Amino acid sequence: MKFQKKLIHGTLIKRYKRFLADIKLDDGTEVVAHCTNSGSMKSCLESGAEVYLTPVNDPKRETKFTWEMIKINGDWVGINTGNPNKLAFEAISAGTIPGLERYTFVKREVKFGDSRFDVFAENELEKCFIEVKNVSMKEGKYALFPDAVTIRGQKHLKTLMEVKLNGMRAVMLFIIQRSDVEIFAPATEIDPQYSKLLKEAVKAGVEVIAMQAKVTPQNIELVKKLPFEI
Repeated sequence: MKFQKKLIHGTLIKRYKRFLADIKLDDGTEVVAHCTNSGSMKSCLESGAEVYLTPVNDPKRETKFTWEMIKINGDWVGINTGNPNKLAFEAISAGTIPGLERYTFVKREVKFGDSRFDVFAENELEKCFIEVKNVSMKEGKYALFPDAVTIRGQKHLKTLMEVKLNGMRAVMLFIIQRSDVEIFAPATEIDPQYSKLLKEAVKAGVEVIAMQAKVTPQNIELVKKLPFEI
């Protein structure tokens, strides 16, 4: 996924009200950027850290920048929760995610029951519903999800189990937007119910795929599949 606009460099002053961040640009100007990440952003918030923003030219938007990434421990961490959906759609369409190749039809935002899944894919043999989650939290060598209790995420797992019961393929795809981790796992201490449901989902046949992305100011690229522990 290539960024369509040249990103703007700055440093983080603070993040507040969940969806806002004060940023100091290189020329000294202080701006407010929209933060798409509604979670705690644990392990990827550091005042004074370098950041990159996308400029937004939309008269309907109060904020004129979207916060894309932050540099933590010398490496970029992607915090825009909208980008993993784009990455997943592009990669599944191109057949570059191990285990999700050879689909001839791929569509975004498809409903099943009372849930809307990020990606639907099919070929002559099967239909597959795929839910995509952004992962930015790190603890040791582990990438963890979620970084806050997610009722919506719990609902998606329940519905993925219904998809499987209806004879279709169900996939939980975690996109890890940082390079300094080696294994994916659920954040049991933060959301024990999500962790419990994820284990139930795997037992019910829901597949878990964890893909690590390399984040740069030019693009975000899926680079490898990571092992997971549940």
